[in-house]
Amino acid sequence: MTASQPLLAASTPTPFSSLLQVILGLAVVLAAIVGLAWLFRRMSGGMLGGSSRLRVISGVLVGQREKVVIVELEGEWLVLGVTSHSVNLLTKMDRPPDAGAEVVQPGEPFARWLKAAMEKGRQKSEVINK
Repeated sequence: MTASQPLLAASTPTPFSSLLQVILGLAVVLAAIVGLAWLFRRMSGGMLGGSSRLRVISGVLVGQREKVVIVELEGEWLVLGVTSHSVNLLTKMDRPPDAGAEVVQPGEPFARWLKAAMEKGRQKSEVINK
């Protein structure tokens, strides 16, 4: 039985080799994820990215999960009703001549409000600290 004990001790992995094996396995998995993401982006042909033919002009919430969105598609405005389960075309109209090229970003009003609130808070703290 003494002959099998050295064989057993030699096959037991050290903590360093176990850690190295885990790190290499994680690196392989991460490389596979990055490679698949790159391949998917390359194969999709930019369909997921922003398209110059389609732009969201504006949107407004009309319920908890419902909103009306105006989308521009090749010079025509589509008014869409969007719910959590469907998107319905409400009407089509030509792009108004007085419509600017500016597109309202969805987070812009909140960002503006947050910036103003932070400035107001700074001003109050400066007055209190003086």
